[in-house]
Amino acid sequence: MFRDPASVAVVGASENPAKWGYWLARGALEGRGRRRVHLVNRGGGEVLGVRAVARLGELGEAPELVAVCVPAAQVPGVVDEALAAGARGLLVITADLEDPAALAARVAAAGARLIGPTSLGLVDTATRLQLAWGGFRPGALAVVSQSGQVGTEIAALAERSGLGISRFVSVGAQVDVTAGELLEDLTDHARTRAVALYLEGFRDAARVFAAVRALRAAGKPVLLLTVGDSEAGGRAARSHTGALTPPAEAVDAVCRAAGAVRVRTPNELVALAGYLVATHPPRGPRVAVLSDSGGQGAIAADCLSRLGLHVPSLGPESADALARLLPPGAATANPVDLAGAGERDLTVYRRTATALLRSGEADAVLLTGYFGSYAVDSPALADAERAVAEDLAADAETAGVPLLLHSMAPDGPTADALRDAGVPVFATVETATRALADALRLARSPGRAVPRVPVHPELRSASGYLAARGALAAAGVAFPALREVRDAADLAAAAAALTAPYVLKAAWLEHKTEHGGVRVGLADPAALSAAFAEMRPRLGEGRYVVEEQDVRPDVVELIVGGRHHPELGPLVVVGAGGVHAELHRDTVTECAPVDAEQALAMVRGLRCAPLLAGWRGRAPVDEKALASTVAAVSRLVAGLPRGAELEINPLRVGPDGALAVDALIVTPATHTHEHPTAGGAQ
Repeated sequence: MFRDPASVAVVGASENPAKWGYWLARGALEGRGRRRVHLVNRGGGEVLGVRAVARLGELGEAPELVAVCVPAAQVPGVVDEALAAGARGLLVITADLEDPAALAARVAAAGARLIGPTSLGLVDTATRLQLAWGGFRPGALAVVSQSGQVGTEIAALAERSGLGISRFVSVGAQVDVTAGELLEDLTDHARTRAVALYLEGFRDAARVFAAVRALRAAGKPVLLLTVGDSEAGGRAARSHTGALTPPAEAVDAVCRAAGAVRVRTPNELVALAGYLVATHPPRGPRVAVLSDSGGQGAIAADCLSRLGLHVPSLGPESADALARLLPPGAATANPVDLAGAGERDLTVYRRTATALLRSGEADAVLLTGYFGSYAVDSPALADAERAVAEDLAADAETAGVPLLLHSMAPDGPTADALRDAGVPVFATVETATRALADALRLARSPGRAVPRVPVHPELRSASGYLAARGALAAAGVAFPALREVRDAADLAAAAAALTAPYVLKAAWLEHKTEHGGVRVGLADPAALSAAFAEMRPRLGEGRYVVEEQDVRPDVVELIVGGRHHPELGPLVVVGAGGVHAELHRDTVTECAPVDAEQALAMVRGLRCAPLLAGWRGRAPVDEKALASTVAAVSRLVAGLPRGAELEINPLRVGPDGALAVDALIVTPATHTHEHPTAGGAQ
């Protein structure tokens, strides 16, 4: 009913171009060759040259889809009338309804479906269904957007770039039809080749990302644009893990697991979509840059390098082949500078670019500068430039290497010819290089199956250090030897059983350092006794523990933990640890659980990874033990109740293994403020 309805009625149809009713009526009438269109206006008469009726009940048939754009107070009555008339689908543009949930309930009871309210429209260019403001150029990009305005901007950018739109749905308030359902409907939508998704929240995350996986499997990559959420501020006060998992990083993790990619702006989204629709991702990060301006080539190389792509020097054979095509002194190492040769002979563009495409030394070739402008500035050269462009595109197709063009005339006839031939064209070098980098990122994130783990019963109400230690130790995580103490006699027994130096902890505190609830480096029983005598009166009765202090050399401290995000599910985090963890903010996040191989990839993605491999003569740490610990933590995290958090901070990793020296578990059911009486109760 929302893809290709047999009949459409627009309630609130208007002659006034400043009103939604005008644009819905006008768009609906564009599809009259395919379906029956009815216009409803309370005054009757004619609208846009078509007879209008005053009420839906006056129609001679049941309209399959009804678009509603009347004042909010009138919407419930119109919806009831539509349901009584037999409508199967409703699109409600109107905002600020008094009780949208009740409206959705009435629609569901009638066996119908509702998009909106607060939708900015529905378009399917393949079926000439247009119920939205403005016009939509047919193309390959589907847009599903929680914000109608952002979705409209994406559609406008897609039109200007020559990409065009296959479907457009502004989901509005999602009181009935959700973004996940609309994504599912695109898997077999023939015209759609890429999907733009804008979401401001993830209440339907499981269904959304299941649909994303299905779309990726169908060869339709999903490009996600989203915004942060303020929930992170509340989490930061409770645990390092919450503070170290900002919304964007969590969304990125879910995108990688689902095989999607997150972009930062509508412009980046459309640029990447244009690239993906035109050509295939590069096989690797090596990029050859070809320019008719040394400055533009250097700028392109800098942009690529900042994005993690490589501009490697070409080998002697390739450099010599280029030198034979170019004037003496031309740069042939990479970036390659034509040094004016292209102005004298346009075919030099093709011959040099083709040499790079066939060199075997580049995973992609970026042509940047003036090419594309000859036809615009010197129309007599239009045919010659177009012929070179078509040959270039054919050579790129034969070589199987992506070719991109950054042109100073991105809207000219040569640029259009290249787009038609499968070469993406960009107006700025930043956009071109970002699209290439994002395409590689997407190719390297094919998605992975993330097992669903039931909640571990022992974690439903667990809290604090001892509960975390028990659960982690049972999962195979190593801890120092420990004794629990409540009085002087327990303290003496602990000192005798353990090896100094000692660590004394107030086990119930979540942030021990901030509250003076941990003392390290206690060299002998006397020092331990003195520390206990000072700490216990200050913090109150509670569960104190004594542990052996880890004094191994060449140790690196990390944080390993995770949380069951209320919307996105279980996430595992590894990062630089210790008391400065939140200062460094060097973390990698993935969906939990991960296996040892995935855990090792997480560790090697840290900025501090060189410390683990041995830094300035230090011995490398035991990466196998580290990866095993991360995987074990991730399995526990996968079984946390929703909203719960678990962390080890620090995990001390040395050449001979990994040792967790502090841990924390926080569940919504057990979290209390850090207060002595609360600790005593535990």
